[in-house]
Amino acid sequence: MSNYRIVHEVPGRLRLRIPALGEPGCEAGALEDWMDAAAPVQEVRANRSARTLIIRYRGGDDARAALLRRLERFSSEPIPGYSEDGVREAEVAPMITTLFTLAMLPLLTPPLRVVLTFANVGSTLAKGADTLVHEGIKVEVLDALAVGLAAANGKLFTANVTDLLLDFGEFLERRTQRQSDRLLRRLLRPDPAMAWVERDGELVQISGDEVRLGETVVVGVGETVPVDGHVLDGLALVNQASVTGEDVPVRKEAPARVIAGSVLVEGRLRLEATRVGEDTTTARVSRFIQASLAEQAATQRVADELADKRVYLTLGTGAVVYALTRDLARLQSVFLVDYSCALKLGTPVAFKSGMARAAEHGVLMKGGEAIEALAEVDTLVFDKTGTLTHSDLLVTDVVVLPAGCECSETELLAMVASVEEHASHPVAQAVVEAARERDLAHISHGEVDYMVAHGLQAEVDGGRIVVGSRHYLEEHMAIGFEAHQARIDALEAEGKTLLFVGNAEGAVGLIALRDTLREEAPAALARLRALGIERLIMITGDRREKAEALAAELGLDAVHAEMAPEDKAGVIESLQQAGRKVAFVGDGVNDGPALSVANLGIAMPRGADIARATADVVLMDDRLLAVADARELAAKTMRLIQHNFHAAVGVNTGVLAGAVLGWLSPVASAVLHNGSTIGILVNALKGVSLDAEPDAPVRAQMRAQVRALEQVIEAD
Repeated sequence: MSNYRIVHEVPGRLRLRIPALGEPGCEAGALEDWMDAAAPVQEVRANRSARTLIIRYRGGDDARAALLRRLERFSSEPIPGYSEDGVREAEVAPMITTLFTLAMLPLLTPPLRVVLTFANVGSTLAKGADTLVHEGIKVEVLDALAVGLAAANGKLFTANVTDLLLDFGEFLERRTQRQSDRLLRRLLRPDPAMAWVERDGELVQISGDEVRLGETVVVGVGETVPVDGHVLDGLALVNQASVTGEDVPVRKEAPARVIAGSVLVEGRLRLEATRVGEDTTTARVSRFIQASLAEQAATQRVADELADKRVYLTLGTGAVVYALTRDLARLQSVFLVDYSCALKLGTPVAFKSGMARAAEHGVLMKGGEAIEALAEVDTLVFDKTGTLTHSDLLVTDVVVLPAGCECSETELLAMVASVEEHASHPVAQAVVEAARERDLAHISHGEVDYMVAHGLQAEVDGGRIVVGSRHYLEEHMAIGFEAHQARIDALEAEGKTLLFVGNAEGAVGLIALRDTLREEAPAALARLRALGIERLIMITGDRREKAEALAAELGLDAVHAEMAPEDKAGVIESLQQAGRKVAFVGDGVNDGPALSVANLGIAMPRGADIARATADVVLMDDRLLAVADARELAAKTMRLIQHNFHAAVGVNTGVLAGAVLGWLSPVASAVLHNGSTIGILVNALKGVSLDAEPDAPVRAQMRAQVRALEQVIEAD
């Protein structure tokens, strides 16, 4: 769309006039949704009558330019099956027609009043007849009977007012549903990373979702990879933790594959984009959200079934009332009592609000079934690595190898840290931090020669020291570690990452690192118990002694140590056979089977593709307390649904009783019924909150994390 004009502009706000706005193929709702999905947008409003679009956004000139480029890419071609403006007009038009009819009735002769009334309520009567023929007795049939009986009995004003109230109630119900859907999409939308692309011999920066298939993308230090692609040239150390769960950055060079969402720690890469458009992470997230909105939980199915059954209750009650009283007005009042709307609409709106509120707290719920299952869980099983522990590495062992060098462990650590301080990857940072905590003095050395993704070397005390991976030292520097294999195997068996040190004489030493226990783990587990979790269990491949010590420290109910990855699912199944409702929390590739077997799978934010694709709940904020947040929100959402259910039944039963006893006119019955339905929907849309809500800055940060995280929904 290129036909637009900027009417007014201040920093962070644009007002544009779009002549085509409101014409076929350029619906206001579609344009709002299109622009609302852009990363910098905070708010967007389209005024169909004034043909204007107002955009509030974050950022400066680059963000403004990106928004205008996105507006130009909006297609004015009609979208098959989509016309939100048409839907809105279709909902508003009957109310306008009815108001016109009510205004004209006093001015017309009696015969014309009847004709105009039946013309006005004809759509309601036709809908009721169509529903009866194709779907059986539903609420539309009751509405048609109530309106038709009033019109046939000569109560034209009552018939038209009742029809107006029914249309108004339906309009508010649909608007509430759309608002909950839009809120959810807005909270969960992923923001594409910016991309540097080679075009026409120049390097230009564009939004990641504008990259075309086959284009060359350049990624530098500290930048996020915007697309999936293959390395054309360059060498870099890439942190894939947010995508694959690997804590240690990996070396990438041609023709290796690089995944969107990875971050370059060191080096520079030129990539060929192999996933763009509908194949991107952004598009898959959009499809996932649509699928989540369409999923129907067991609670919702039960509510639908009960609502349908209560239609028969209303119909039967009306038949009995008329048989006893022969009062058509009383019959109309009974038929206007509808349990269906509040029961059928309140439940999905509450689920969507719960999903949206969870997203504000860094938790992605995959539909109402996930909320329902999480609220029912009584046993939580944690995979230790990456869940009870986090990815910050900690130096655990400094090993001086025999015949290596005549130095102590402290001297070896100080020497390696002095060289590693020139690197920025997590292993180097952990070593430097360990030396800093021990107050070790810096050791002078010569110029550091760094080989990206391999290691480094430098002159120290007249000799050359080499630090890096075993592959680098053995294959490139011919420094062998075979004689120390037993010690290496022992450290690796404990789940530790090793840094190898050598010199011209051979192998010098080993520095072992491992992940650390999350500081919030004890508090998170205690809160989960307070929220009704009866058993907390840990699964790990660590040695039994080590695992049992950690379990005792955290107060866990059971621990399964020295577990092979394929055995995790068996533990879950045994708990289920004992009658437990089990949730599994994990993040690795080998956690996929356990996540799928459990009643509910919860994936940590740095989990691998398959873990997040299999899980029902994905944590977007790397904190264990988010598991407790998810449990609390799920339980409160289910309580809200139960409260709304009982309120709907109670209020409508009271209205039905008033109608049966003749205390309520048809208009009063319609007003009370629609009022209770709207109240229940508003209460559902408002949703629930945690007992301890985060303050505004924290909430803003969480929302930013939600928007910025590119979730991989489908396994490659």
